[in-house]
Amino acid sequence: MALHWKLVVDSTDPHAQADFWAAALDYHVEDPGALVSELLHLGRLPEADAVTHLGTQRFAALAAVRHPDDPFDTHSGAGLGRRILFQRVPEHKHGKNRLHIDVHDGGGDPDTLAARLEAFGATRVEFIDEGPIGRWWIMQDPEGNEFCAIG
Repeated sequence: MALHWKLVVDSTDPHAQADFWAAALDYHVEDPGALVSELLHLGRLPEADAVTHLGTQRFAALAAVRHPDDPFDTHSGAGLGRRILFQRVPEHKHGKNRLHIDVHDGGGDPDTLAARLEAFGATRVEFIDEGPIGRWWIMQDPEGNEFCAIG
């Protein structure tokens, strides 16, 4: 039986990272507002552990994005399919990623895709041309996590 999974990324600002990746992938930022409000009302979540983001209450240390076509829980906002969860950690990123995301747009032009991603806050690092194997940009998200833009 196949298992369900999500990619979890350490972050110093999970909400900004979720906003970036939602724009970059055309995903939805999850909205746990109903759950967070309920937990605050019941006293099960301290006020310090909640923030207002995009107009609703959110967990201060967590933010996630989900694929727009996948099912999700309407109360928690959590995606039940392809998703990325950003969790707040106190330290900044150090060193090279051991895992990264490849972003494909199917258009065949990595420069066009890289320019689109730069508009959301990504930075180009290095262009790789492997001839028939492929061409892509190594890029960084706003917190310096490397990913590849493959046209």
